[in-house]
Amino acid sequence: MNNIKIIADLQEREQSRVAILENGKLSEIFIEYNFETSRTQGDIFKARVETLVPAINAIFVSISTKKQNKIEPHNAFLYLNENELTSKLKPGNELIVQITKNARKNKAPRVSSKISIPGRWIVLVPNSDEIGVSRRIDSFNERKRLKQLASNLVAENSGFGVIIRTAADGISEKFLREDFNSLLNLWHEITKKYQSNPAPCLLYRDIGTLGRVLRDEVADKIDEIIIDDAEEFERAKSFVEKFFTESPDIKLYNENTPIFEYFGIEQEIQKAIERKVWLKSGAYLIFDQTEALTVIDVNTGKFTSAPDMRHTVLETNLEAAEEIARQLRLRSIGGIVIVDFIDMDFGEDKAILLKNFEKFLSHDRLKARVFSITQLGLVELTRKRERPDLKNVLMRNCPLCGDNGFIEREENIAINIKRFIRKITNANNSEIFLIQANIHIANYINQNFIDDWRKEFGRKIFVEGVSGFVWNKYRLEYQGSNKELGERS
Repeated sequence: MNNIKIIADLQEREQSRVAILENGKLSEIFIEYNFETSRTQGDIFKARVETLVPAINAIFVSISTKKQNKIEPHNAFLYLNENELTSKLKPGNELIVQITKNARKNKAPRVSSKISIPGRWIVLVPNSDEIGVSRRIDSFNERKRLKQLASNLVAENSGFGVIIRTAADGISEKFLREDFNSLLNLWHEITKKYQSNPAPCLLYRDIGTLGRVLRDEVADKIDEIIIDDAEEFERAKSFVEKFFTESPDIKLYNENTPIFEYFGIEQEIQKAIERKVWLKSGAYLIFDQTEALTVIDVNTGKFTSAPDMRHTVLETNLEAAEEIARQLRLRSIGGIVIVDFIDMDFGEDKAILLKNFEKFLSHDRLKARVFSITQLGLVELTRKRERPDLKNVLMRNCPLCGDNGFIEREENIAINIKRFIRKITNANNSEIFLIQANIHIANYINQNFIDDWRKEFGRKIFVEGVSGFVWNKYRLEYQGSNKELGERS
């Protein structure tokens, strides 16, 4: 059984990060820029119809967003059936929608008029009589029991459907009813807001990053949760006490070293956005991501320890398959994936590779389907796309090379600098800190964050742009007192 540890980096109000470690290795990372947007998958809005697109039975609707603490309208994309489009909706009409797919690159977020509200053990589906049980619950008798409980809830509450989640395996009727009633009360609150607020507006924002990870992302037993923020620590304790039958060990982290740095996660994140991934054997993988698909190339590199070429190739491919399964989760890569494994001449070796690849992918919460090896020796697979991939969360197109390359996003560098400032302010009592950075990054920080940082840390913090400074590098140029700074000047 896997040892699962959750590490939550929640101290910086501008960004939330939660990591899942399985047997000591980083398996998934969740990053959310809190200041950027409230357009997150699961959020519910009162929207206004803006444009009809009859050719594809779709409309664009205006929803409310929050960027840099300012409320701004934003368009989202909604597919409809033909009757809904032609007979019911016109520009200016209002409706309730929920984000089902986050915005990606230059694509608008996708929304649905079918609302579903997840709890720990069930999903409530208003305006429906749907009854479902997670396919990941294998036991026939348990599925039958849970379906009967769901049927009872639907029969007693007309107009609401219920989907039983994987986490409900073995849960008593009492807990399911409590979860259902809690979600029912939440829905009534949402409908009241809908009736009393003009469109576009946010009606319901899903629980924070850590709450979503605890609720949605880990079906197995969690052994330990470590959090670096006292307020979030108390919230997590309450959540676990309410919804976990086997409570994990929850700890508050309060060391000076940033929590991701202490546990080696920061370094792993940087590796996860690199093109090349080294394997323990000396072989390596090359990841090339495009808009349409991801291509992964497997190379033997320095690996030559197997007794002959056939075994070298097979062992390299098996090691690569296991790491690819982990990297798909870690990088949050979805859609079509093409893997160019090292060519194998024997059919039995190909069968072994495919069987093991499917086994490695079976640990993934998101559905991944492996197809057979093509005539060109390529393995095709698809993986459900549920959230933006890590590269697009942390990187953006480089304006200096015609958008052909990638650079780290300004906001991510800024938050890394803030973590650095927190580390050095915790270590000493200096009045003044002068940080040097790339001119563009320094200007971005001074325009957006510096006043808030000074208030938060209670120190005089200056960020100075230096000509020729590398894009994502920074350094502490000075720390001391007003008097010392005057003498130095």
